[in-house]
Amino acid sequence: MKNYALLESTEYANMRELVEICSERYIDRVAYSYRINQRDRKSVKVTYEQFREDVRALGTAFVSRGYKGKHIAVTGKLSYQWICTYYALLAAGAVMVPLDAEWAGEDLAETITFAECSALICDREMKEKYELILEKSGITDHILFNAKEEDEKENWADLVQFGKIALEEGSDIYFENELDPNKLALIVFTSGTTGKGKGVMLTQKMILSDIAEGLKYVEVSPKSISLLPLHHTFGSTVNLLGQFCGGVEVYLSSGIRYVLKELKLEKPTHLILVPLYLETFHRKIMANIKEQGKETLVKNMMKVSNALRKLGIDKRRTFFKSILEAFGGELQFVISGGAPISQDLIDDFDAWGVTVINGYGITECAPLISVNRNKYQVKGSVGLVLPCDEIKIAHPDENGEGEIRVKGPNVMLGYYRDVQSTTEVFDKEGFFRTGDVGKIDDQGALYITGRIKNLIILSNGKNVYPEEIEKVFSGIPGVQDAVVYEGKSKRGVEYNAIVLEVFPDKEYCEANSLTDMQTYLQKFVDDYNRHAVPYKKVGLLKIREEDFPKNTLRKIQRFKMDKTID
Repeated sequence: MKNYALLESTEYANMRELVEICSERYIDRVAYSYRINQRDRKSVKVTYEQFREDVRALGTAFVSRGYKGKHIAVTGKLSYQWICTYYALLAAGAVMVPLDAEWAGEDLAETITFAECSALICDREMKEKYELILEKSGITDHILFNAKEEDEKENWADLVQFGKIALEEGSDIYFENELDPNKLALIVFTSGTTGKGKGVMLTQKMILSDIAEGLKYVEVSPKSISLLPLHHTFGSTVNLLGQFCGGVEVYLSSGIRYVLKELKLEKPTHLILVPLYLETFHRKIMANIKEQGKETLVKNMMKVSNALRKLGIDKRRTFFKSILEAFGGELQFVISGGAPISQDLIDDFDAWGVTVINGYGITECAPLISVNRNKYQVKGSVGLVLPCDEIKIAHPDENGEGEIRVKGPNVMLGYYRDVQSTTEVFDKEGFFRTGDVGKIDDQGALYITGRIKNLIILSNGKNVYPEEIEKVFSGIPGVQDAVVYEGKSKRGVEYNAIVLEVFPDKEYCEANSLTDMQTYLQKFVDDYNRHAVPYKKVGLLKIREEDFPKNTLRKIQRFKMDKTID
């Protein structure tokens, strides 16, 4: 299928304008829903109109407290209060510093001090952490989500009430507050998969232009379930802004342990996920099929269904109704980001009737750079580059692969209080160096093939991108995660050969009575080595007992791994 015309999309001048216009456009629709208690059959529903009133009130309170231009730290679990705070702080002209609630208290305190925050807004359940933060940072302005009467800190709900009263009495400070979309609005600390994260400086213009351009490619549907952490740009820009601009009802999940129940109750028409969730869903589906003894039947049905589709006959929602019912029965597509995803998994979901739209982004680009489309996916690629962005493949090799560099209105101002790193990450022509290796085909689709920081340079001078080998082994049944590196002895001597370290899929192993993973996988390693070029052969296979260290987006933190081999 050929690519099709861009969809209509609006770039709003600032966050306040986005809230006002979208809320008026979808005034009677539900914006957010959630359950206070998982035993509740019915959910709390907040319309776009009500959400606008809450943001106006909270924004009024923030302006009256002098937050414009101030750095405000926000941390906590996914909640309606967190979302309101995000919109209201930006609409008030504050600089928001969203942080991962799973970080240790010491790390949060250090980052908040480094980011020069004037106030802290967080969950009351984080008592031990926030007391440490306040002690270490010296912050006295502290607001709690869901505070109780016995709490000494200010209650978030009281701020909303203060703002509502001020608005009723005729206050215009929220609307009269001038906003410069080109000024610093967000300091987002990167995930730190290769070391301590940096503070990425983004403006309202950057995030608003990024989502407006992304919506030219992707059309959202009426209802979604939110699972992603909001302190990342994928969780905020794409998950919050993208869906709000499309008038979507977003149900706020109570967490991964409840998601299967929530899918059946809420019946989403699309989801925005990181690959981990899709991989988990896929494993459970395949395990259930195997348990019922229907593997051959389902594979044959997939072949028949795919053949019928080539004739213009689509029977997927009939053939695979039982699989789709696990997602509520209405799921049409999934937008996947945050990490690479295998094409085999995409193909399986497509065969069952769920389109997986994968893309590519990086925090420094607010974050979206490219994305596939609802009705146009280029296999193996991360989609088409956003219309606003210019891509350069630096120093391409004989295959056209080189570092991906980006220039556009969504590219960051720089790293907070880190001039040296900022200077290093931009080339002489002003392109941002992503650190990712890839290529562009003649259709304009972008492909990611490796990561410069992960590059293995063997002592014999040969270069190996670990992702190339990891991709081979990650698709093997029984493998949950695979990481490739050059091992070192305890004395620090280079092993000068490739180490493949695997964390098994324990559910698969138990279901298939697979007890000797080393012997099982060695056969695959031997087969790979027979065809691999000498310097890319796996010299050592290691099986892990515990999962790899990961951040909250479930990316493996390679820098935390022990790479000794003896």
